[in-house]
Amino acid sequence: MTLQRVCALAELGEGSALGVELDVPGQDEPTPVCVALTGGNVYALRDECSHQDVRLSDGEVEDGKIECWLHGSQFDLESGKPTCLPAIDPVPTYPVTIESGDVYVDLAAAEQK
Repeated sequence: MTLQRVCALAELGEGSALGVELDVPGQDEPTPVCVALTGGNVYALRDECSHQDVRLSDGEVEDGKIECWLHGSQFDLESGKPTCLPAIDPVPTYPVTIESGDVYVDLAAAEQK
């Protein structure tokens, strides 16, 4: 497990999302990551709508989903699966760990559910 710090938990408000870019050893480009807090749980997924190349972190978070601001696709924060059109492909999700008030993700353990 390779954990990378994303932010302090205090930086996330209930129903909010934060977009960051994390470097991954062996990759030329950083990976865009969206972390979101809803229902008291923190989730992490790739910060890129699978329908259109826009940041999910700019969308609305509610009831365990994040909505893409451009065309309204919604994604389940736990599984990354789209819950409505126009998106049909899931986005990768990442395991989240909270330690000493900080949020960490494991990009090496990307999940496609």
